Amino acid sequence: MTTRGGGTALTRRNYRLASDMDKPRTTGIVNEKLLSDYLHHVFPSAKPGATPATLRKPLGFQDLGAHLDRLLSEEEPAEDGRDQQVDGRVGPQPVVLDHTSGFEGLLFVDDDLLGVIGHSNFSSIRATTCVYKGKWAYEVLISSQGLMQIGWCTLNCRFNQEEGVGDTPDSYAYDGNRVRKWNVTTTNYGKSWAAGDIVSCLVDLDEGTITFCLNGQSLGTAFTNIKTGPGIAYFPAISLSFKESVAFNFGSRPLRYPLNSEDPPTTDLTNAHKLLGFIKNVLSTSIDTQEEKLLEKDCATWKLHGEPTVLVTMAHIFNHFAPLMCKVYLVEDVLMNFLLGILEGGGSVDEHPLIQQLLDLFWLLMEDHEVNECLKQLMMSLLRAYRFSPIIPDLGFQIHYLRLTTAILRHEKSRKYLLNNVLYPSAAVPPPLSHRLNLENGLVKEAGLEELIPTTWWPTHFDKEGKDEREPKDESADERLRRRAYERGCQRLKKRIEVVEELQIQILRLLLNNKDKTTGEASRYIFLNKFRKFLQENASNRGHPTALCPPEYMVCFLHRLITAVRACWDEACRKAPSSLSSEDAYVPPQLFYNGKVDYFDLQRLGGLLSHLKKTLKDDLASKANILIDPAEIQAASMDDLDEDEESGAAQRPFGAAAMGSTLVRPSWLSSPTPGRANRFLSTAAVSLMMPRRPLAQPEKVKVRSLPVEQRTEEDIEGSHGNDGLLLGRPQEEPDQPMSDKSLLEIIDGIVMMYNLSVHQQLGKMVVVADDVHEYAVALKDTEEKIARCPPRRADIMEELQKSQKVFAEKLNHLSRRLAWINATIYSKEKMLDVYWLLCVCIRTIEHADNTGSLFAFTPEFYLNVAMNAYSALKNYFSPANSMEELPGYEETLTHLAAILAKHFADPRIVGTDIKDSLMQALASYVCYPQSLRAVERIPEEQRVAMMRNLLAPYEQRPWAQTNWILVRLWRGCGFGYRYTRLPHLLKTKPEDANLPSLQKPCPSLLLQRHMAELLSLDKDMAASFLNSVLNQLNWAFSEFIGMIQEGTAAAERPERNFVDTRQLKVCATCFDLSVSLLRVLEMTVTLVPEIFLDWSRPSAELLLRRLAQLLNQVLNRVTAEKNLFDRVVNLRLPGLESVDHYPILVAVTGILVRILVDGDRQG
Repeated sequence: MTTRGGGTALTRRNYRLASDMDKPRTTGIVNEKLLSDYLHHVFPSAKPGATPATLRKPLGFQDLGAHLDRLLSEEEPAEDGRDQQVDGRVGPQPVVLDHTSGFEGLLFVDDDLLGVIGHSNFSSIRATTCVYKGKWAYEVLISSQGLMQIGWCTLNCRFNQEEGVGDTPDSYAYDGNRVRKWNVTTTNYGKSWAAGDIVSCLVDLDEGTITFCLNGQSLGTAFTNIKTGPGIAYFPAISLSFKESVAFNFGSRPLRYPLNSEDPPTTDLTNAHKLLGFIKNVLSTSIDTQEEKLLEKDCATWKLHGEPTVLVTMAHIFNHFAPLMCKVYLVEDVLMNFLLGILEGGGSVDEHPLIQQLLDLFWLLMEDHEVNECLKQLMMSLLRAYRFSPIIPDLGFQIHYLRLTTAILRHEKSRKYLLNNVLYPSAAVPPPLSHRLNLENGLVKEAGLEELIPTTWWPTHFDKEGKDEREPKDESADERLRRRAYERGCQRLKKRIEVVEELQIQILRLLLNNKDKTTGEASRYIFLNKFRKFLQENASNRGHPTALCPPEYMVCFLHRLITAVRACWDEACRKAPSSLSSEDAYVPPQLFYNGKVDYFDLQRLGGLLSHLKKTLKDDLASKANILIDPAEIQAASMDDLDEDEESGAAQRPFGAAAMGSTLVRPSWLSSPTPGRANRFLSTAAVSLMMPRRPLAQPEKVKVRSLPVEQRTEEDIEGSHGNDGLLLGRPQEEPDQPMSDKSLLEIIDGIVMMYNLSVHQQLGKMVVVADDVHEYAVALKDTEEKIARCPPRRADIMEELQKSQKVFAEKLNHLSRRLAWINATIYSKEKMLDVYWLLCVCIRTIEHADNTGSLFAFTPEFYLNVAMNAYSALKNYFSPANSMEELPGYEETLTHLAAILAKHFADPRIVGTDIKDSLMQALASYVCYPQSLRAVERIPEEQRVAMMRNLLAPYEQRPWAQTNWILVRLWRGCGFGYRYTRLPHLLKTKPEDANLPSLQKPCPSLLLQRHMAELLSLDKDMAASFLNSVLNQLNWAFSEFIGMIQEGTAAAERPERNFVDTRQLKVCATCFDLSVSLLRVLEMTVTLVPEIFLDWSRPSAELLLRRLAQLLNQVLNRVTAEKNLFDRVVNLRLPGLESVDHYPILVAVTGILVRILVDGDRQG
């Protein structure tokens, strides 16, 4: 399978090199003798017994070409015939993975078509070339140690999501995860593999055998007598499960473990090393023209000064060297190792300018297609080496590769080429960010973590509720030593990871450079357009996982990008002290409606963008000086994107700006179901209207609404008379100078990234800490059982000891993994990043809210991120890091409380999902003492408005969540309502202690007082509110009784039957709603008894009568002996645990007691 990695097919230009005879000697070329000595020094003969210097034939540039050809042909081995047609195989060269037809399932395939990541249950893919006779081999680099089957298959094999390579006839596979071989049936074979291992797959079609090797060691013949003959040919193939990944080598690079006589392509490799040696000689030699002698010098100090002798010498070398640098295995083995060697001395990348000089030389002496291919292969090789390098205690490999990446990207021309062509692949190839910025923190390999954290520790002391005790008083000396050793290991790990992260941030800062304009558009604007396109791909393909960036990459990218953007922002602020600092950053509201930033089809708070542009066009004109062309609105609403501009111009009102012909919608903006928001963004014409002057026409400024890739720096940053991204500042928005407007769009993208997948991934990683806790509890329980086990029961003791060993091994693994996650995901620095993001969203929402009706243009994800970021800070980063330690924590809580209180019933917000999210967030907010105090700190006017919205009649709106909010404000004050957990569940479900609804009561007397004042002063509102509560109570309790009647009747039938669990959940929900509605009635009776007892109120008697009827109905159903309710409670059905006499009877009792007490008092 070994085929040479062919480079580009373009022919190299044969330029003519100047010789001594072509130019006069006054051009800077040194004299003949010195030149001859110099060339003989740079190009020494490798033959033994070379001619002494005194007898050497003079060498000049006219002879150098022939001399160089002789040196490269010395000891040249016979050609191995790699470029000739090889007998025994069918298919193209080079061999790659068949991503067009030879696959099954969902897969990510790298852009070199050699790496693959599974993205479905069990995906399969084969190579493009098959073999039918002879001996063949290929190698697979394992990057994850999960479930995979690697081997060979024929064209007749048909795979699916359950059956892969080795599961069908004529397919053969090795599985190092389960240590088995597969060919329809399976048997034990080989050794277990790990991430970073190399699997060699060998087939001998002359003998009919298949063998596998692991890291060069044969595992023995796996299969014999395989089918051969006419019509039978075998393809390299693999099947792999979700998230597993490998990289193939079919011979485009030398095999890591060559077999027998199988050697790498030595001719090109030898010549490349020779030529590199000549280059090193040039770098380490200087010519002293005054003394007419050669001087040795340090390579690191070499600079490209334009000396003719050196340049012509280098040109001769690069005439041979440049074509070789288009081949991937030569780039890896020769160039990459040479460049890495330059950085081996340590120090910062700035201390090694030689790499910059060499890249200048590459761009000077190589053809454009050659240097492009060379840089592409070099960057891909660095990525591959970074991804698959093993973790060692100091993360040295990862740091080394990132340092070289940084050094390459410091070169302006190389950076822009890579940023435009390599560092952002299309959506069809695998994870964009892994290729783009090398931002994954390496591969977590267990062996490496064992060296990093030799001593493991986990909690062994728990309180009554099963929670960990951070500093137990009865901790033994041995436990204390283990814990401290584990903490020291975690700190060592964190420090090494910080070095990697700092290098990644340096890479991002290079890509965010906006000063490198000498070779065209600045890097930042290239990056910004690529970043926006990346966001669009991930936003529009959320249902298509193959097109998405893996969330673990997204988390790393988000944190590094936040750090890099804040550093760039503060650097610009130092040059303009009056501008806003990154600590106070926010996204101005005009970005949401001026058409400068594309939000794709993402929902706005007020609905679709096209709808908002039509309904709020007058507000845009009066508040933001933006006029919308009516013809363009009509075209967008009718989906007529090609409407003639001239016909529209005739209909324009006075004062509207003309915009040229309608822009063509780019193909990448298309989608199967293009939304109106997207269509409008590409066609809507907006213009800036200056303040009106008496007796004068308003000045008109044309504004373009361009696709992402067509924008220029002026469209983003603005220029004279053009505000760029800040076009259309509303009157309510302060004229705050912003340092770099392009950073605003990147911050906006960061918020969108968090909403797309980062928050979800943060939640997933918490599972590891939960697993550590569960296994620690299980281990402690097992040890206690071992201590109690009687000596005569050796069988039980043996089983318990086996369990103890399993739990301990699992805890060793999980504790190291937890240390890695805490260092990379849940560290204090990452917490501060999420907190900064929360503050950005809060400030953005507050500024947008001040614009009045224009608030409807704000994308929904800003509110989502504000709520989710707070949830992450509260639930994911504790207990290692606490929210209380964050700067300005209480003030931020208060601002967020004001947003939730104001907007959960905001008529400008129309989306049902976002309204439900706001309601749930407010319900959770009032459940905890600290956040409830924040609600109490918001201005009184906002508190009263919130309570008024909560007390609105329950009909025609979602009322369950608002009812829960009222209940939580009351819990702790009602009759028998001071419990943390329901008394009958104390013993059966202790784990319920962690549920938000079962937190310790924290009533709000302040908000209760506001409720009392509102119901007391507004008699009509009080009557409508209570009537709606009584109506809903009647419905909820009737539904509950009806459901338990159906369930009991079904249970009494003689035939076998099953109760639907969903029906049980609905039944329990109706019961809980009934209890909560009774508690709200108790709250109302306690706070404002006159509503029922003051007969001067017209509705008091009717309300009291209705209340008495409902309470009688509840008591009749619940208290009768041996009735339906009793039977259901005694059955203890799963899902109906909360159904019991206690919660509903104490609520009814509370109402009756308050009526009796207050009735006597008033009577």
